[in-house]
Amino acid sequence: MLNSTAQKEILISVGAAEFRAAIVENGGLQDLVWDVLIGADERSSPRRLGRCRSRLGEVILGRVQKVMSGMQAAFIDVGMERAGFLGIREARCLAEEQAHGDEDLPAIGTCVREGAEIVVQIIKDPMGDKGARLTASISIPGRLLVLTPHRSRVAVSRRIVDEPERDRLTALCNLILADFQNAPLSRAGFIVRSAAAGADLAELRADAERLAEVWQGILAAWKGTRAPVTLHRDLAPIERTLRDELDAQTSRIVIDDLETVEAARAYCRRTMPDAEARLDFFSGPGTLFDRYGIEDCITQLGQPRVPLPSGGWITIESTEALTAIDVNSGSFIDAGGLEETSLRVNREAAREIGRHLRLRGIGGVTIVDFIHMTAPGSKQQVLDALAAALSRDRAPTQISPISEFGLVAITRKRVRDPLTKRVTERCPACHGDGRIRSCESVGFDILRQVERAAVAAPGSAIAVRAAPDVVRWIAVHEDEVRAGLARRGASRVSFEAREEFRREGFDVATEP
Repeated sequence: MLNSTAQKEILISVGAAEFRAAIVENGGLQDLVWDVLIGADERSSPRRLGRCRSRLGEVILGRVQKVMSGMQAAFIDVGMERAGFLGIREARCLAEEQAHGDEDLPAIGTCVREGAEIVVQIIKDPMGDKGARLTASISIPGRLLVLTPHRSRVAVSRRIVDEPERDRLTALCNLILADFQNAPLSRAGFIVRSAAAGADLAELRADAERLAEVWQGILAAWKGTRAPVTLHRDLAPIERTLRDELDAQTSRIVIDDLETVEAARAYCRRTMPDAEARLDFFSGPGTLFDRYGIEDCITQLGQPRVPLPSGGWITIESTEALTAIDVNSGSFIDAGGLEETSLRVNREAAREIGRHLRLRGIGGVTIVDFIHMTAPGSKQQVLDALAAALSRDRAPTQISPISEFGLVAITRKRVRDPLTKRVTERCPACHGDGRIRSCESVGFDILRQVERAAVAAPGSAIAVRAAPDVVRWIAVHEDEVRAGLARRGASRVSFEAREEFRREGFDVATEP
């Protein structure tokens, strides 16, 4: 059972081949970190917990392979199977004159040239037949701050909403930047992370100095090397999870692997000593994720239907172009009438949609078909609930107004394949379409082909070989099928089940 008393817990399970961290808040699974620890290339550390397959955050010295002026983009050799993609928005920091808006974007040729070496960072893992997405605007994340060596300004996380606190953090960071006026950090800036809320100058300065050392190490690694080469990798999964997820609201971190516990303690001692006391080792009985019901929650993420507290549900279905979510009230009827019924179910759906976009890693465009509402106030309440659910998301998101058809469009930055693609593979029966033809549909195709054969060779015997389940469907309707075929001039037809045929496959042949 999930712990319903703790405000926030981080449950970390490290298996033989994977690292998983479940973020549980008020008894509900809110986020899931999943990294594969095997199958990485020779870059990986031999230590089991050192690296993972994902290359997000790596800083690489690459070489420009091709500049595509028409696309306003360049392809960069970063030592992977496919060249990385660098768009103009991610390359414009390299232009001598900085553009301030998208309408003033420079030409890609003014930022990079073919054959030149360039330092880039991976911001999106390779997906399908596409190479990694790259940026030349490097960012080095710490626990409280993100160092941006090429952007000399201070930005504050949108999750810090208190204006006086935002102003205080901005002023403190500007004080720190005043000490960074010597090269190579003269153009540096910071992004203040939500974990920095309440931090004092000494804490911010300590984090900033660690990040400055990392950047200087990247520059040192650059010297004397030739592209393509990796200059910097992000932290190992356990350290990255603690850096990104552990905050003042976290009551405890439970880990089921002794080696990982020791790595977590070492990281806490280096960066957040007060957090070490919140680390717990899980020794059983059973497994950690089974004990807290996490495995069941993860299994449910593979199902298209998500139940709602009222008894309604949402259905999540993804295509190559977008994800569609349908909201259904089921048999629920609110005592307040149709409008109140729609409002309640839609608000419940909005909360689940925000959670499941995170948990399933769904990116790109999502279209939500909410239940129809007439009152403007009801529509606004649903949009507010959706915005609140998405506000906790680390990935940038945008929400459209509700259209006259009750549709809302959501865009969410995609950095990895969604969970469904990471745990499934191309279907050998349907060739990746996700659906397989029905027996009835294939049976109709066969009967049409038999009719064609009868027209081409009148009076001939016709032999049909097809998949067993299709032949069974024909047998169930044999009397009607044979009567219909006889009426169409095909009275001598035999049907044979063949195991080697896929559902859609069949053979129709005429015999003397």
